[in-house]
Amino acid sequence: MTAEERVRDTATVIIGQRVRPGFESEFKAWQEEINVAASHYAGFLGAQIAAPTTVQPDWVVVYRFDSVANVQAWINSATRQAWLDRGQQYLDGPATQQVITGGSRPTDQLVTVVVTHRVAPDNIDAFLDWQNRMRLAECKFEGFRGSELFRPIEGIQDEWTALYRYDNASNLFTWLTSDKRRQLLAEGERFHEFSSRTVDNSFGSWFAFDEKGNEAPPPSDTKTSVAVWVGLYPTVVLLTLALSPLKMPLWLGLLVGNLLSSFAMTFVTMPYYVNRLLRRWLRPPPDVPEARTNLHGIAIVAAATTFWVVVFYLVTRQFWTLP
Repeated sequence: MTAEERVRDTATVIIGQRVRPGFESEFKAWQEEINVAASHYAGFLGAQIAAPTTVQPDWVVVYRFDSVANVQAWINSATRQAWLDRGQQYLDGPATQQVITGGSRPTDQLVTVVVTHRVAPDNIDAFLDWQNRMRLAECKFEGFRGSELFRPIEGIQDEWTALYRYDNASNLFTWLTSDKRRQLLAEGERFHEFSSRTVDNSFGSWFAFDEKGNEAPPPSDTKTSVAVWVGLYPTVVLLTLALSPLKMPLWLGLLVGNLLSSFAMTFVTMPYYVNRLLRRWLRPPPDVPEARTNLHGIAIVAAATTFWVVVFYLVTRQFWTLP
């Protein structure tokens, strides 16, 4: 089986559950025991629990298995049912559940909305057209980071599942309350039988897909360190040049400079410079040989670093000297 086929076959289960007030700690302990039980089943890849937040009103549990068949075996198992019967005393009403196939390992921190629709067979074409118009509208809003649509899975769920992701809750709220979304919901009134859940950034990154729906493994610690270095050098030098006219003492200059460099690296340098410059090295396509990718990445790192060294040498030694 190829890497692409393994990614396509993976299955993620999202379970939302309201918990009776005062039973939160008992619920969490019970759920952790269920996760241990799940880990003994074939194909188990991982599980996580997230408590409610201002964005995510339910407790959310995410399971990941290597195939739909294995996740179905866990969902329908007598073991899981026995645990569910044992934990009813902690639960406030029935849970909600979605199963999707495909996906990737965590790569970034996002807010994800999971929407499930029941669609009659004779409405599928109209539903797909409506979903496409919804996607085209979503992508024009600030903070949009992608969407995915998943077909029903026989034997597990009858609903279509749509995911869309935004970089933060504020931008998501702008879309959710927009006139354009209200208009599209009115146009899709025949698909009114749906449920949705917002998943906070604790799990948003489980649903990060590349442009082809393939998995992009997270970069190694070595690549991450080199990438940070590539961004840190120009950031620190530029901030040093910008702050030098203030003639602050060393201890204060470093304090202010480090604070500003942290913000610059987080919000500017890494997302808009380093991640774009080194994208194919940090997360290479699965069909490209590793040696070729590494040579290409090293060449880019060397070229970028040389560029900044020359620029800063000329600026600080030939055109200007620090005050």
